Amino acid sequence: MKLYGNDNSELMNVSTIERNGDELVLKGKIFGAMPMTAKVRPEEARAALKLLNFKTIIFLITLLFRPTVGKAKK
Repeated sequence: MKLYGNDNSELMNVSTIERNGDELVLKGKIFGAMPMTAKVRPEEARAALKLLNFKTIIFLITLLFRPTVGKAKK
């Protein structure tokens, strides 16, 4: 999974998402070079869900089934 900035530059390439006890661990590279491991704790996951409204939840569900609009610039 890749995360992009406003200018379509790659911010992070997430290579794995896994569970470690009560945390969600994301591993990848930032800006294509620097390895990074990020941990999401349960309270932060709950805080993230509070940021979503009904329309955004529906959008996230439908996003999985949408065609690719265009390739990001490299």
